[in-house]
Parts: sequence; C-alpha cells; structure tokens
Amino acid sequence: MAAGEEQSREYLRRHRLPELLHRLGALLLFHRPERPREFLIQVLERVKAGRRAEGEYPFLMDEANVDAMFSLLDVLGQGHIRPAQYREALKTLGLSTEDLELEDDVNITRDVFKEGMKKKMLESWSV
Repeated sequence: MAAGEEQSREYLRRHRLPELLHRLGALLLFHRPERPREFLIQVLERVKAGRRAEGEYPFLMDEANVDAMFSLLDVLGQGHIRPAQYREALKTLGLSTEDLELEDDVNITRDVFKEGMKKKMLESWSV
C-alpha cells in the first residue's frame, strides 16, 4: 500500500469519519428529509450542542423503536434475549460491541437492552 493511501486511512480512522458518515447516512435514510443538506447541518449542530451538554444527540431510534426491536428478537416472548442477539442488534445499527463483556449464558432483559442501546448510541456520537 502506498504511503499516501496509508496516511489517508489513518486520517479517516483517527477522526472516525467512516462511523460518522454511516450514522449521518442512516439518519438521512430514516427521515428522508426534503432538504437533506439542511437536515445534515441541523444534525451536526445537534451533535455539537450535545458535546457542549447544551442539548441532546440525535438518535436514529426512539424508545418505541428500541422496544419494537427487542420484541422482534424475543420471538418467544420470554422477556429476555441472548447476548449473541444483543451483539447482532448493536452491529446492525452500526454500534460498537468491542467493550461488551457478556457471558453467553446471561439473559438480556428489555430494560438492559434499552439502556445498553441508549448508552451505545450516545457513545457513538460523543467519540
């Protein structure tokens, strides 16, 4: 790999630009605004305000969406899912699973799922 290409990759990784672009793209596709550029500017302004603790970060999913996702994963209605399902849900949303320390025999309840999702979404913007 050429030195310039490696420097470019390092720049993208260091500033976490692929993750940012993924989140922005997901928000665009979810909301489908009439004026996408203005929408993106507003989203980035919300991220900036969130970093200053002057507002909330934009979320792709609200609480009802997270509840619905849990219900889809808990097909038997047991009130819990397996850690593997939780990890896959996070990955599907483009959220990190690197620091998850869950044993495979642990049950993830709806409340744990919702709290974990919220935490991971916040982490994704605050990095």
